[in-house]
Amino acid sequence: MVKHRFKRCGRKQRAIYRIVVIDVRSRREGRDLRKVGFYDPINNQTYLNVRAILYFLEKGAQPTGIVYDILRRAEIFKERTSS
Repeated sequence: MVKHRFKRCGRKQRAIYRIVVIDVRSRREGRDLRKVGFYDPINNQTYLNVRAILYFLEKGAQPTGIVYDILRRAEIFKERTSS
């Protein structure tokens, strides 16, 4: 099974998270299949590669809880239903 998950980057006390598509059996810092965005909780910035996210969602990838909330705020699921 494949999931959309956070991968922690940045330095100590200044975390930035990459949103990656990764196999469930891999650890958090393991090898990812594809980087599809990032999230900076300090500056509240988000970058999403919408085409890649929609591609993996169509293939059956499941987002984790926090990633699901970010995708919902970005209205990714509205784009998915309208396509």
